[in-house]
Amino acid sequence: MLASVCPAAGQTWELTEVPKPVPGPGEVLIRVHASGLCRNDVWLTDGTYPFPPIEPAIVGHEPAGEVAEVGLGVTARKVGDRVGATWIQSGCGSCDHCRLNLPVTGITGMNCDNPEMTGLTRAGGHAEYLVVPASSTVLLPDELPYEMAAPLLCAGYTSWSALRAANPQPHERVAVLGIGGLGHLAVQFSKACGFETVAVTRTPGKHEVARELGADHVVSDGEALAGIGGADVVVVAGTSYEAAAECLTGLRVNGRMVLATIDPSGSFAIDPSRQFFAKGQSILGATHNGLPYLVEALDLAARGAVTPHIEVFPKEEIAEAVDRVAAGEVRFRAVVTY
Repeated sequence: MLASVCPAAGQTWELTEVPKPVPGPGEVLIRVHASGLCRNDVWLTDGTYPFPPIEPAIVGHEPAGEVAEVGLGVTARKVGDRVGATWIQSGCGSCDHCRLNLPVTGITGMNCDNPEMTGLTRAGGHAEYLVVPASSTVLLPDELPYEMAAPLLCAGYTSWSALRAANPQPHERVAVLGIGGLGHLAVQFSKACGFETVAVTRTPGKHEVARELGADHVVSDGEALAGIGGADVVVVAGTSYEAAAECLTGLRVNGRMVLATIDPSGSFAIDPSRQFFAKGQSILGATHNGLPYLVEALDLAARGAVTPHIEVFPKEEIAEAVDRVAAGEVRFRAVVTY
């Protein structure tokens, strides 16, 4: 099969022929039709993160396709099923959490200490075929094309999980910090649920598109958010924890800030002078918080309530796609077709 492979950290991805995988017991072989290109994929291969210990180095955790073959014992999936695969495949089975036989992902986030992960510990989705446990797949709505489903398998899953973790109430206001791959979906999820929604972005060129996505207000930072009355929920969808900490200025009493992304270059710090401790505020973490949330996100997209904004690249242009994601030039999510 053909796969997009990064030969070594910092080197250019290339399309090359590699052995086609074979599903084992409990696994399915997916014929990948579209695979989302996440910023984490770039960080895994440019030296920001440790290079993934998989050979060949095929990353990608937003693959959408159809089941081409099922392994021994698989009954919940059949050949021809339209499916998506998730980042978290299974638990390690031996950490304290797994010993309690608790879910690998759930409302508290990613719980296992050493999970099996698509595109990180096991071969990822930037290839024509992919093997994953059948239990880590979800059925895709028939109305949702593969290219539109792919970004929802991580970006959509994460942003929806973050909103659900904050548990906004009908009378509350939601702010989304960072209008990018996650944030443009978080704004739409918030509006789909009927919440007054504020987009927070320092990029002037994104103000108008944020309004088109459904934002009722657009502000540049936490001080400006406070100036319009603040928000009860702030979903941090950008990659700057410094900007997230500054946005606490606009968090209302008893408000919740949800960190839904990673800042590889910084740490999150709370300024004690803002009297965070006296305001009943909470800082939450959220990632892929359970497959039911992913199903909800896919359903909202299938019904037209949420639409990923994507740029599609054929597999032959993988190097260009990676370069454009690394440079922040894609608005808002890159998808590679295989």
